[in-house]
Amino acid sequence: MSALSQLSLLILLTVTTQVIAQFPDPYERFQFDPQLNYDTNIPTPESILGYQLGNKFTLYADAVNYFEALAASSDKIILNNYGETYEGRKLYNVVITSAANHAKLETIRQNNLKFSSVDQDEDELESLAGSQPVFVSYSYNIHGNEASSTEAAMQVSYMLAAAQDAETANVLDNAVIIFYVCINPDGRDRYTYWYNGMQRAQSAVHPKDLEHYAPWPNGRTNHYWFDLNRDWIWGIHPESRGHTGEYQKWMPQVHVDYHEQGYSSNYFTVPGTTPTNLMLPDEYVAWADSFGRANIAEFDKHNVGYFTRERFDFFYPGYGSSYPSVMGAIGMLTEQGGIGGGTAIETSDGHVLTLRQRVFDHYTTSIATIKKAVDNREGLIRYQMAIMDPANSKSEIKSYVLPANNNQYLDDVLEMLLRQGVVIHQANGDMNLSGAYSYRTGVTEGLNIKRGDYIINTDQSRNLFINSVLKSTLEIEDSVMYDMSTWSAILAYNLNGYSSNTLVNGDLELVTKLAERSSGVIGSGEYAYTIQWSQRRAPAALAMLWKLGYKVRSAKSSFTDNDDELYAPGSLIVLRGRNLDKADRLEADLKIVAEEAGVLIKRQSTGRMMKGLDLTSPDAVPLKQPKVAMLVEPPFSTYTAGQIYFLFDYETGLPVERIRASILKQTSIPKFGVRYGGTDLYDYDVLILPGGGNGLAKLFGEEELKQIKNWVQQGGVLIAQEGAANFFTKSKSKMTDVELHEFPKDTTGAGDYIAYGDRTDYNGKKRIPGASLKGLIDVSHPLAFGMDTTLHTLKFGNNAIKPSSDLQSVGYFSPDVESLLTGGYASSENLEHLAGNTFAGVLSMGSGKVVFLMENTQYRMFWRGPSRMMQNAVM
Repeated sequence: MSALSQLSLLILLTVTTQVIAQFPDPYERFQFDPQLNYDTNIPTPESILGYQLGNKFTLYADAVNYFEALAASSDKIILNNYGETYEGRKLYNVVITSAANHAKLETIRQNNLKFSSVDQDEDELESLAGSQPVFVSYSYNIHGNEASSTEAAMQVSYMLAAAQDAETANVLDNAVIIFYVCINPDGRDRYTYWYNGMQRAQSAVHPKDLEHYAPWPNGRTNHYWFDLNRDWIWGIHPESRGHTGEYQKWMPQVHVDYHEQGYSSNYFTVPGTTPTNLMLPDEYVAWADSFGRANIAEFDKHNVGYFTRERFDFFYPGYGSSYPSVMGAIGMLTEQGGIGGGTAIETSDGHVLTLRQRVFDHYTTSIATIKKAVDNREGLIRYQMAIMDPANSKSEIKSYVLPANNNQYLDDVLEMLLRQGVVIHQANGDMNLSGAYSYRTGVTEGLNIKRGDYIINTDQSRNLFINSVLKSTLEIEDSVMYDMSTWSAILAYNLNGYSSNTLVNGDLELVTKLAERSSGVIGSGEYAYTIQWSQRRAPAALAMLWKLGYKVRSAKSSFTDNDDELYAPGSLIVLRGRNLDKADRLEADLKIVAEEAGVLIKRQSTGRMMKGLDLTSPDAVPLKQPKVAMLVEPPFSTYTAGQIYFLFDYETGLPVERIRASILKQTSIPKFGVRYGGTDLYDYDVLILPGGGNGLAKLFGEEELKQIKNWVQQGGVLIAQEGAANFFTKSKSKMTDVELHEFPKDTTGAGDYIAYGDRTDYNGKKRIPGASLKGLIDVSHPLAFGMDTTLHTLKFGNNAIKPSSDLQSVGYFSPDVESLLTGGYASSENLEHLAGNTFAGVLSMGSGKVVFLMENTQYRMFWRGPSRMMQNAVM
């Protein structure tokens, strides 16, 4: 080591030692209510774990062991298993209240549900409001690497179970408290196992130390790399279905979602900033502010830093803070500084933030919020009663209609609504509805409701949730938002739907459970079997057929069979004559495929069709199972990669190999075809690039691009999504002649002064924060097989692709600017810029092709309308 390097290291170590030395022992400063007397029969966290909270991160199984010990020793706590993760970890909540309340807990719970129901006896509600405990729930550790909150949950639970003071006894008499102790244990353990393996014996407070840099994909996400704090509405994952099912069981009046943010940020507590959901009661902000003030009163006592009215909007209703708010609770967010902080880290202002403080801060707000809720027990109950009363709704929409003849994602939406406690009816006969707004056309007109169509009237307790989730656009008070500007389930699932300011009355039947969609092998004949590709689970059926070794064909154009059933392009054909080696089990295998995939497979007695191509036509092309790779690690998006991974691994059942970008960079890209380093692109037919943005220029240099182009020309399929689609245009990587249609540099008001404080809002108005735009689809192209001719596509940013003779534009924005925006926010300048331009296209290159998908086609797996494009591109 050079003298200069030695000197630099000495300075670093000296500064680090001085930084630690100038602060008091965090265990001395951050104590958990030491003034209280505690029941010695109740085990402390330290007595079970073997260390003080804050000394290290607790593995999930060890945390569960503590909660089990606590529940076994106290009559104030029960531990409930409410689900299981993909990796087999059981999910738990604890219910804490007085022993007397536990003795009649089911009665108390049932009575509590009456506050969030309609058609209840008013006298009974008045009596209950004056006597029922307030229900308070907390969601801890939904982001796995925001790991201090599960540590805090142990200490809070201990305090409530063991403290022997009168105030705690009063709290337990007047509150039922539900803690979801760790919503994302898979992500938590991914982080904690890694961190505990990296943790130094000497405190590593310097931010550059390895222990502050968890490797991709880190622990934030669940097993499939999804952000579970965006899944409260949709329930895509078992963690979400589990805890929202429990939420519906308890329906609290107060809920707090516990998070962490960058380690140099002070603690955030409500009320937060705009935009908010303007359909919430006006009283919400005052309630949230009162809880925030209760939190900061405690922080003031301990000289803890905080902020309350910056960042973190309250618009999207699918967060752990906003979802409870549209379910009648005071939903709130807390954000402790600490991501990447390990057990101790030096912040930007020289403070050493310890894990002990992070646990203490969350402990402090947890206790303060419960006490505040008890002090306002009856007022919170009455707030919930008012918000769940449809007479108090701020929305003019009284009904939504979803025709039964929709695409097969209709069931997803209906199941989601039923799971969230929404009342749904079906029409028992035809009826007319005036003034129905069509999500498909954007026109308000009369609607003829058909028998079997689904009706969601808003004169029910879930009225706020229904309008928040189904409206195409919520009123927006601010152009700058934390997430997206529309999430309407009708748009996201590309349904034909309607809203009306009139209730639908008439002969309606209550829907309590959806009928199972028909599946199985039908028809007669032994020549062939056909499968409509428009069926939602048709790709899964194809993957199963490949796995079983069957030869399958795809129709390049439509045909009508001899029962006069029309088959759209992309429909699958299994010929008995091409699968004679499986003749003795063909029928049995297809029945299994039909039942497990949930599709209808039809027997055909002849290859000659009534109209269109015949089943053995040259245009019924063989489909070979592709070998698929997807690059992961930086610069690629964890979320986009996870969504694609989930789409194929979990839903479709098609193997996709995840290849580290670092391995590909170091070995095979410069040496395609040469086997060293374990990865050779020529082993694959398809390569998926999930985003990547500007970082792709570092991964793909001139030589690498030449090799990729050569691979495509020899038959490879390159699928470039989001930032990767931008990169493979002419102006970026120059690998293709496809032209990127970028938003022109803003010269509006050039030379005019824009105040620094106005810049954020000014720039926010220039971008598209997740809006729904009307897309037109060329369903004759294989990329769009099985899709509708129109599509609501979710747009972030303002880039598109210019149409050209070389590029097949499969999906393009409507050229009609007036009808282009179907939900959310986008400026007129952005709409004019995008109109008529391409968001999904295919460029042929030699024997292969490059597929450009400018948007995420499977965003969070709830914006499902475009997802068939990704499946078609791969399969």
